[in-house]
Amino acid sequence: MGSPPPGLAGRWRRLFAGVLDWLIINIVSTPFTWTSWGYVWDGARGVWDRYPVEHTFLAGLVAFLYFWLLHAFWNGQTLGKKLWAIRVVQETGAKIGVAQAAVRQAVAVVLDWLCCVGALLDLGWILFDPRKQALHDKAARTVVANA
Repeated sequence: MGSPPPGLAGRWRRLFAGVLDWLIINIVSTPFTWTSWGYVWDGARGVWDRYPVEHTFLAGLVAFLYFWLLHAFWNGQTLGKKLWAIRVVQETGAKIGVAQAAVRQAVAVVLDWLCCVGALLDLGWILFDPRKQALHDKAARTVVANA
């Protein structure tokens, strides 16, 4: 795709912004990640047994909404990106759209579900790509630039 355009955000700033964003998400989603107990019949022992049921779907929904809505409606920035003065933009430099932000986050979620391998591949791609794009950036045709 040619040489990288000027103004791309550095890899370290992306990392630190991402760590801060995940810290915020974990704090916000803590009330939704409780563990409750469900009773299941254990036929081999002939008893009702308690098993923990974790509510991680709600925490995942909080994370998806955090990234999607903030990128779409807050100048392409999350709280972490705002602090580190970076933002997500289209490859052309234009503001990211709502659908584009949704595609970007949906691809990131699917890659995260691939048992850590997808997430490592997604984020590791930044290290070797001349435009510093993760796979979810490539899918949505976005880059992370200086704000």
